[in-house]
Amino acid sequence: MGNTFEMSIVGELSFFLVLQVKQFDDGIFISQSKYANELVKKFGLKDSKHMQTFISTSSKLDRDSDPNKVDPSLYRSLIGSLLYLATSRPYISFSIGVCGRYQANPIEQHVLAVKCIIRYVSSTLNYGLHYSSISNSKIVGYTDVDWVGNKDDRKNTLGDCFYVGTNIVS
Repeated sequence: MGNTFEMSIVGELSFFLVLQVKQFDDGIFISQSKYANELVKKFGLKDSKHMQTFISTSSKLDRDSDPNKVDPSLYRSLIGSLLYLATSRPYISFSIGVCGRYQANPIEQHVLAVKCIIRYVSSTLNYGLHYSSISNSKIVGYTDVDWVGNKDDRKNTLGDCFYVGTNIVS
């Protein structure tokens, strides 16, 4: 590659875009701690109560349960910021996707659900993904469906994840 591209060796990779990379003998750890901290500050939730879960299991979001409309551009900003964070936290993708359904006409209930995710993020700033170099090549997949859980259109919501050895890849 050195013959085709101009290259320089500047040391071990520690940052790539907004991803923090820590290299160990047994693999690498990828996180977005700095970005997560900035996200929490940006939306004014640094001093708010931390959440133990990132989405409520007792209430479901729907279109018309609240007449209080909110600014769609703010809501889209919240969703977009969280989508970028899902790069190193794939387990919050489902929750972001559920909230993302309401970007065209968000209400206060939707904003509260997104802020719940951000409050969870504020309590887990140092979470990330560890990709082990000591792993087998067995491919395993898991999937789940909520069987008509969407109140608005009665569609199923499906989620899945796939691993190569102990490393999540999707």
